[in-house]
Amino acid sequence: MRPDITNIFVLMLENRSFDHLLGLCGLTGTDAVTGTPTSIRGLMGTETNSYRGQAFSAGPGALENLPVDPGHEFLDVLEQLCGTNVSYPPGAPYPPINSSGFVSDYALSHTRDEGGATGDFGQIMRGFLPDQLPVLNALARNFAVCDSWHASIPGPTWPNRLFALAASSAGLDHSPTTAEILTWETMEGIEFANGTLFDALGKHSTSGWRIYSADDFPLVAALKGIALPDVHRFDEFAGAVSSPSYPWLYTWIEPNYGDVIGGTYRGGNSQHPLDGIAAGEALIKTVYEAIRSSPHWNSSVLIITWDEHGGFYDHIAPPAAIPPGDTAPGSKYNQYGFTFQRYGVRVPAVIVSPRIPANLIDHRLYDHSCIAATLRDAYGLPALTDRDRSANSVLSLLSLPAPRTDTPAMLPTVPPPAPAAAPLRTPSPQDSVDSGNLPGLLHIAMRHDLALSSPAQRHVILARVQAIQTRAQAAQYIQDVRTKLRSARAAPP
Repeated sequence: MRPDITNIFVLMLENRSFDHLLGLCGLTGTDAVTGTPTSIRGLMGTETNSYRGQAFSAGPGALENLPVDPGHEFLDVLEQLCGTNVSYPPGAPYPPINSSGFVSDYALSHTRDEGGATGDFGQIMRGFLPDQLPVLNALARNFAVCDSWHASIPGPTWPNRLFALAASSAGLDHSPTTAEILTWETMEGIEFANGTLFDALGKHSTSGWRIYSADDFPLVAALKGIALPDVHRFDEFAGAVSSPSYPWLYTWIEPNYGDVIGGTYRGGNSQHPLDGIAAGEALIKTVYEAIRSSPHWNSSVLIITWDEHGGFYDHIAPPAAIPPGDTAPGSKYNQYGFTFQRYGVRVPAVIVSPRIPANLIDHRLYDHSCIAATLRDAYGLPALTDRDRSANSVLSLLSLPAPRTDTPAMLPTVPPPAPAAAPLRTPSPQDSVDSGNLPGLLHIAMRHDLALSSPAQRHVILARVQAIQTRAQAAQYIQDVRTKLRSARAAPP
């Protein structure tokens, strides 16, 4: 246990690979383990993918936002990592990885409403220069950057965010479908064999955790045991953490995901590829500066990472992983028979604390279950699964005997966003709701609706959700719940 660490904060953004955000930063610094000079494992300039006889090189030139959503479901990532015409037999070892299929999948995704780029196929290989991401690069230079932090599975948002919350995805290896969310109704949310981090913290302390969300429907609200009053508006965060009495050991922060219903993701700050990066940079800056100016700075740790790579190229092959051990291939939500013996694509991760020496580069292996491992080491919590039991904790980065006094009080100003590219296509209002993150969003809205309604309305609400077939119906229902939610928040206690 670390009695000097009393506040751990986690901010998880969306769908960006390490090479895409930091592969061109050219950062040099001190190796976190050996103490010797080292360099970040970024792009070398020789990495390529071929498609239709043309070679596409990794390098600069990333757009603020993309015209199409790159594929990032299980089969998309399989092609990106292993090449075209590769299959995954259920329960089998993951095929050999050569990272050759990123461009081909961007051009023709396996997933509806994803991929389908026209013309600029090489955009999926491109990354940002440091001056395009001044906030992220300032934190990487001033604290510690982990260049071997991987998504927990080679797949999409939902299972990867679940690993950050429970060191497991309860067997889920894909985005949940409308049929699956209906089964969650009977158990009042997603349930895990060994519970979640919030369950473990609740048993440990009466001031165990706090959730802040910039979105009315955060993914964390899909968990069993998370009730509507447990989710607080992000605009309350800075004021709350400025109080000397802020008691929460662990704070989970979710961004605004933007227009999920319309499939554009515009108007959020999650850094979804369709929405851009500037608003997410501003969110990181706000979170950091609130903690930095608070009375809790000297005893705090802030972990900033991304849930999965979003289809963007990364040149480091994901290594083998230890499965959580709480489910088996072919279990209830295990559509592809994935064994969880392979990590996902590398994502950025920056660890912030005044106990961390400046300009530290950590080459050790991490994934999202390291959040649970960090809480374990900080507060003496039990391991939730075999994955976090064997995972590295970031607390070893906090090697200074006393807090630094030279950490920046303010981060750089975020450049204004570049003009947004118009989406090549948007789903029709009459399209099926069974696409991407929309079924999960419906489940979260339904849980809010049930919490805001009398028990007598339960059957009416369930029947309405079960009858939703189109995006237009989903949009109307979610707007109705949003109105009800905001009215409840505005009402006097």
